[in-house]
Order: sequence, then C-alpha cells, then structure tokens
Amino acid sequence: MAPPLLSVSDLGLNLGDRWLLRHLDLAISAGDRLAFVGRNGAGKSSLMKLIAGQTEPDEGSRWCAPYSSVAYLPQNPSFRGSMTLSSYVLDGLDDGPDLSVEDRRRQAHKAEAILGRLGLDGAQLTDNLSGGERRRVSLAKALITDPDVLLLDEPTNHLDLPTIEWLEAMLKARKGALILISHDRAFLRALGNGILWLNQGTLRRRQGVFDEFEDWSEAILADEAVRLHKLDKKIAEETRWSHQGISARRKRNQGRLRELQVLRSERARQAPAQMREMSMGKVKAETGGQVVLEARDISLSVGAPEQHSRQLVSHFNLKILRGDRLGLVGPNGAGKSTLVKTLLGEQPPDKGHVKSGYGLIPGYFDQNRALLNQQASPWTILCPDGGDAVNIAGKPRHVTSYLRDFLFDDFKMTQKVSTLSGGEQNRLMLAFIFAQPHNFLVLDEPTNDLDMETIDLLQEVVSDYDGTVLIVSHDRDFLDRTVTGLLAFEEDGRVVAHAGGYSDYLERRRKQQDKQAKAATGQQKPRKHNTSRNKRLDRPATREQTKLSYKQAYLLEKLPQQIADMQAKIAAADARLSDMTFYADNPDAYQGLAEQTKQDKDQLAQMEEDWLSLELLREELSSG
Repeated sequence: MAPPLLSVSDLGLNLGDRWLLRHLDLAISAGDRLAFVGRNGAGKSSLMKLIAGQTEPDEGSRWCAPYSSVAYLPQNPSFRGSMTLSSYVLDGLDDGPDLSVEDRRRQAHKAEAILGRLGLDGAQLTDNLSGGERRRVSLAKALITDPDVLLLDEPTNHLDLPTIEWLEAMLKARKGALILISHDRAFLRALGNGILWLNQGTLRRRQGVFDEFEDWSEAILADEAVRLHKLDKKIAEETRWSHQGISARRKRNQGRLRELQVLRSERARQAPAQMREMSMGKVKAETGGQVVLEARDISLSVGAPEQHSRQLVSHFNLKILRGDRLGLVGPNGAGKSTLVKTLLGEQPPDKGHVKSGYGLIPGYFDQNRALLNQQASPWTILCPDGGDAVNIAGKPRHVTSYLRDFLFDDFKMTQKVSTLSGGEQNRLMLAFIFAQPHNFLVLDEPTNDLDMETIDLLQEVVSDYDGTVLIVSHDRDFLDRTVTGLLAFEEDGRVVAHAGGYSDYLERRRKQQDKQAKAATGQQKPRKHNTSRNKRLDRPATREQTKLSYKQAYLLEKLPQQIADMQAKIAAADARLSDMTFYADNPDAYQGLAEQTKQDKDQLAQMEEDWLSLELLREELSSG
C-alpha cells in the first residue's frame, strides 16, 4: 500500500451546542479516488475544510507529507480584490526569479486553455462574477496546480455535459489522490475506486466502486437497527428489575444500577439524531389536450444580424404529446434555455411558429430562479396575497406545514430569499411550482445544489407525474431515470431527437463516430444521404391563400366548445366506469360504455389536432 500523503487523526469539530464531528480518522494515498457521500448537514463540507487545512479542528490533528501539495474547491468560493481570471488562476504557482520565460509562457497558456475549456475568458475581471462562474474559476485554479491531493466539493454544478466528460477524463489521468463530493451519481460511478460515507458523525470507508454503496450502507443501517433494538430490550429489562423491591436491596445493587445508567448513556449517545426528510406528495397534473405544443420550422439566433449573429436553432420541428418525457442536452451557450423559453411562448422565434395545445398550463423551474423575488420571504412567495394557507391538490394547508415538508426551519420561512443557500432556493422553487396548477413540467437544471436523497425523491415525483415533462439537466443519471426521449443540440443549429435516455444517446453517438472514423480512413465508403425529403419537411408549406376559408374559420370558432363538451362527457363516463357495482349490475352496459368512451377519446384527440392545425395556419396567414 502506498504511503499516505495526508492524514487526520481523532478529529473533532464542535458547533457549541453539539459535536458535529468527533473521533474521525482518515489517511489518503496516491491513487485514491474517494467518492464522499452523506446527507445535507452531515458535515461533509466541514470535514473537507479540515482536511484541506482551511479551518482548525477543536480536537485531533492533521498531518501532510513533506513537499506534498493540496488544492481545494469549496462549494461557495469567495474572491478578494479585483484581478483578471488568468491572474487569479496563476496566483500561487511557482513564479520565483529562477522561473524561465518559457516556463511562464507555458503556465499562462495552460491557464488560458483550462479557462477556455470551462467557458471562461481569461481577460475577464473577478468583479461581479455569477455563482457558476466563481465555481468554474476556482475549479480552474485547483486543476492548474496538479496537486498531490485534490479535494473537490460539487465540481459539476453549473457545468455542461461535454465539460463534465472532459473533467472526468482529466481526473482519471491524475496520479495523485482525490476526494470528491458530488450529487452526480454517474460522475462518482466513473471516477470512484473507494467510498467515504459520513453518517450520524461516523466516517466509514470502503474500497470498491460507487455502485456498491447502496447495498453496503443499507446492510450497515440494518445491523445498527438490530444492535440498538437489543440494547433497548436490555435497558427495558434492567429498568423493570430496578423498580422491583429496590429499597430492600439498595446497597447490594448499586453496581447494577450504575450499569443501567451506563447503558442509558450509551443508548442516548448512539441514538441517531432525528434527520428530517423532505416530503413531496404525488403531484397531480391538470386536465388538458393530447397535443401539448407544436413547433413548426422555428429558427433562433443571438446577436444583431449586422453584427454576424450566431445561429442557435435552425428549422426545428417538434410536436409534444401528453405523457411525453423529454430531456434536452447540449453544451453551455448552445441555446437550451432560449429554446425552452421559446417553446413556452416567453419569447418569439426569429422564424417559424409555436402553438400551445388546448388547455396547456406549464410549470416552469428556471435555473436562474427568476420566479423568486430575492427581497421576499418563502412565506410571502407562497402566499403573495397575504394569509397563512396554500392550496395543495385542491386542499388548504398551513404554509408553515407545507414549507417544513421542504426542510425549511420556522425562522427561515420569514427571512429574505437572498439569505438562503442555493439548495434552499431550489427547494423553494419546487415548493412554489408544486403548489400551482400545471400539466406540463419544465425543469431547467433542477438538481443543482440538491443532495442525493432529495434528487431521488424528485425523480420519484417526476416518474409518477401523469402530465408531460421536459427536463434540461447535466445530471446523466437523473436523465436516464426520468426521460424516455432526448433532444440533443448538435452542429449548425440542429436539434436532433433520440429515443431513450442519455446513456442510449451516448451509445448511438459512439457508434456513429466509429462509422465516421472508418469512412475517413477509406474502410467504408460514405453514403450519400437523400436529404430531399428532409428539406421538404424543414420548409414550411407554401400557401397561396391569404385568409382562412369560411369552413376553416367556422371550425376554429366552434372547436373549443366542442372539445370542452367532449372532455366533460369523457370525465362523466370515466367516473361511471370507476364504479365497480356498475359492472356487477350490468356487464353489457359497462362494456358498451367503455367502448364508446374509447371512441370519444380518439375523437377528442382528433378535434384537438384539428384545432391546433387551424390555429397555426391562422397565425401563419396573419403574419404573412
């Protein structure tokens, strides 16, 4: 086994009223890549700061091997003064008088390369950086030093998928030690060769891949439950004995009473603290049409045309149906959020049309948290008109009870949103959205700053949701577990649809790249793709008419009421069919109504399709 590069012994951290960490031991050697997991509030970030030497422990010691270097990426980095990003990243590197001009040039080039790969401009100043930019700059500074021990706290937050894959490859190639805190299971799975688990103040370590964590941790928790149950049973027996005739035998049994007190003290010390768990009940989607929205031949760009605008989306067509579960992926700056806002009607496309389906009610989780007034409190955000009740699934609930489900302490319910952490603000966004009516959930980077348990719960809610879902995320595991189709930004403004999750998309992309590589070396002749059909699909249909015909205008006017009447008829039939006594009393009538209802639902879908087509045609003609 390699000698340790860094170790901590009998480490403790006291918060004043309690010990957060105590009697912790850890040794880190070259080649260790440890996935560090634990619930929010368990003390992971605090322990990382102690290991990095950023804070001093209340007891215990820290040792670092001579001439070994340590670099640390904090979860919330801070900056002092103003300097260029390149200067900040290079600050701390060896810049002594013996350093040659060539070495300085090489360092500067490396800094620019890493900053560029993270989507940053080295000439930019550190003033007024966003939270995501501060994290990426700090990550660049940690990587450029190539330290012996690298400590990363949530490094994938605010990174896109291509950059995460690049970071994975870089970290795999490192020879030194790595400790990694992340909510991204795929990231931990790709890198970890060992696991650190901090639970109830106890630090456990296991060699092996991250996939083994669930079984390992569940087995430990099960053993702990059995042991504590036996201890509880013994304490109960000793307590019963102590109440039976103790006055007559007081002197003889003082030793046994002292042992009972020791048992009680041990049980109190070992009892798990009451860890609050986030609670999100099943989220019900409102009724709506079968067609959620349709985009026809839309194009999007950024920048003024006279200044050589950049094309984000070119001739994009999409129809989303109720029940679809779509993921949206692409590099930072590709236009994912812009496309989402265009589909939701928050901004118009440069070309083409987007039409919302009948009865569409979106619930939009914006990664920039524009819905949250930073000067308001969680209470007033949920009750903007005053009062203390919020309507959840048609039933009133007290706002404090509802916010406690999302792990808000009572005193934080009336604090300004600006004082909340990133994870707390994301939980407040979820609480707000789930309190509103919706049938189309649009989640833009919902997993940022959430712990694994909360992400698991969110995944269950999304999986059980009976409406439509569109998710923008860099979390590959979350996408694999929640979506059944993917929209991927590719070159030249193309957004291509793929079946399956992100892993399926990656596999197809690898096969395509292999084919292209073989074709480039002459092993396979390139095929000529017949693009005439695609071009015909991409071009909007040329229409000679300048306005709707009388029949089209009449249908457009009458269809909404006909759709509403049909929806009411279907709802009444479904309620009748849900009564099992109906089938028992009259099976033939039950079967006849079931068949009629199926036909009515097919007819309703066709009516909604006709209405959407006519509405799109009307908009095209009026804009032409």
